[in-house]
Amino acid sequence: MLDRDRWEGLFERFLQDRVETDPAHGMDHVRRVVANALQLAETEEARLEVVLPAAWLHDCVVVPKKFPDRSTASTMAARTAREWLQTEGYDPTSLDEIEHAIVAHSFSAGIRPQTIEAKVVQDADRLDSLGAIGIARCLMLGGSLDRPLYDMGDPFCEGRDPEDSVFTIDHFYTKLLLLGERMQTDSGRKQAVRRTEFMIAYLQELALEVGADQVD
Repeated sequence: MLDRDRWEGLFERFLQDRVETDPAHGMDHVRRVVANALQLAETEEARLEVVLPAAWLHDCVVVPKKFPDRSTASTMAARTAREWLQTEGYDPTSLDEIEHAIVAHSFSAGIRPQTIEAKVVQDADRLDSLGAIGIARCLMLGGSLDRPLYDMGDPFCEGRDPEDSVFTIDHFYTKLLLLGERMQTDSGRKQAVRRTEFMIAYLQELALEVGADQVD
């Protein structure tokens, strides 16, 4: 049986100096993903021996957003996590599935999760990009990269392709509003609907405040 208290203490110590590369991927993000994953795992009957370490270690290697090899971050994290778990004596029969769950969690990597555990971890991470937390993370990251909030001529990408490398709000249209329909689990989809509705309401209020057309 998994000794959660022992392992979570080890996970946290291992991560202390590894996850602070940008405002959206610190320990607070990791803890929320773990909480999401535990909730989804219970509903979806996923194995905690895989879900728990994968959720804790999914961002143990973080590549900054501006770097060209950003899409390889989850593969590097999976390899680093596996090596560390081996040195700590983690159950070797779970390592392949843990590695896959970490690799498959990434949006930019585009790898389809093959197990219920990997689906839970992917959904848990993506839920943290939605709702109030998702908005806050998006705005914090955009600010840290010195990006303007929106394109003054077309704030909500009505007549142009979104460019989230230029405008912060464009990230809603390149990624955030797409996540709900891509959730892998029933319980993840249910949470995503509520969180996405909140984000659309935020955009509608923003449109009113900046004098733009109403957002659908």
